[in-house]
Amino acid sequence: MSDKKIKKVVLAYSGGLDTSVIIPWLKENYDGCEVIAVSGNVGQADELEGLEEKALKTGASKLYVLDLTDDYVDNYIIPTMQAGAVYEEYLLGTSTARPCIAKGLVEIALKEGADAICHGCTGKGNDQVRFELAIKHFAPGMKIIAPWREWNIKSREEEIDYAEAHGIPLKISRETNYSKDKNLWHLSHEGLDLEDVANEPLYNKPGFLEMGVSPENAPDEPEYIDIDFEKGKPVALNGEKMSAKDIILKLNEYGGRNGIGLLDIVENRLVGMKCRGVYETPGGTILYFAHTYLETVCLDKMTAHEKQRLSVTFAELVYNGMWFSPLREALSSFVEKTQECVTGKVKLKLYKGNIIKAGVFSDYSLYSEEIATFGESDYDQTDAKGFINLYGLPVTVQALVNARRHGKQ
Repeated sequence: MSDKKIKKVVLAYSGGLDTSVIIPWLKENYDGCEVIAVSGNVGQADELEGLEEKALKTGASKLYVLDLTDDYVDNYIIPTMQAGAVYEEYLLGTSTARPCIAKGLVEIALKEGADAICHGCTGKGNDQVRFELAIKHFAPGMKIIAPWREWNIKSREEEIDYAEAHGIPLKISRETNYSKDKNLWHLSHEGLDLEDVANEPLYNKPGFLEMGVSPENAPDEPEYIDIDFEKGKPVALNGEKMSAKDIILKLNEYGGRNGIGLLDIVENRLVGMKCRGVYETPGGTILYFAHTYLETVCLDKMTAHEKQRLSVTFAELVYNGMWFSPLREALSSFVEKTQECVTGKVKLKLYKGNIIKAGVFSDYSLYSEEIATFGESDYDQTDAKGFINLYGLPVTVQALVNARRHGKQ
């Protein structure tokens, strides 16, 4: 479709610097097209305040705010957590949110009869891939506009200049101009002083951390919690039944005040470069830890080891924007099967950035104290001799062959 035929554009809108600038830019460069802003609520809380007024003032014809929080948790976060998927220590907070939001964008674009979907992702990042692959999955013929790959703006500083010239109000300044992504699972920080990997993150600078405190500012007394799981899904916190979303939100409070879930990482982006970022994932870090702890008693050895191997592939698929792929779906089917008996209670102690195991209980536990005990049991230790002889038979045969080859008895 030629640019002249684009009359209506659906924009993935957050109200941040990029998308605020994009609305007037689209109208200037696409012949005064109508811009419909769509914000996917995945738990960014206060960032949604005043969003409609801002979108309309900067030129959008309307704003949709889609409540995607339950969908995001139940269909993206929890399956990824059950898979144990971790990309280079990163718990995939942005990666899981993008396909969820993109699906909502396509639904609005089709409803509104839009000619194109626009996003504010840079040409250097992973999010452009995540958004666009999801859009291609649901609307393969939809035109996609990515201003960072088209316009002459070269930096966030130039974006601020553009915003000021067009009277666009901003909540940031050049001094606080971190690139951030926030949802109910995490908050990421990139840019400014973090671009120099020799710099320590300013964890104790007021306003830097938003979801919690640094470990040294956490309480001096530990805090105990317990989480109940059914088939690998969290169902209760401290004995109170809750939805998975509410459990995560509550765990964010526990983890945040105890300095848990901070990650400073230089990660390998899909587009080939290394990038330094700081992540806050207080509740998610606790939930991953608890789930893995429960699996240690509920999964058999071979299943657990194969799941660990496949979790790397699962994480790479999610990180690389391949959520809506046959392989990810196949892996999720495998994971779902492994979770049939991952049911029980985990008790944890939280203390100054640390998560300490304090007990695990499950009716499906494969751990037998009677068998494993150092005390008296019905386990026949003489069975080990025959086992070692058979297990070691290839080693014995190889040694005999080697001896004959070298003329030894």
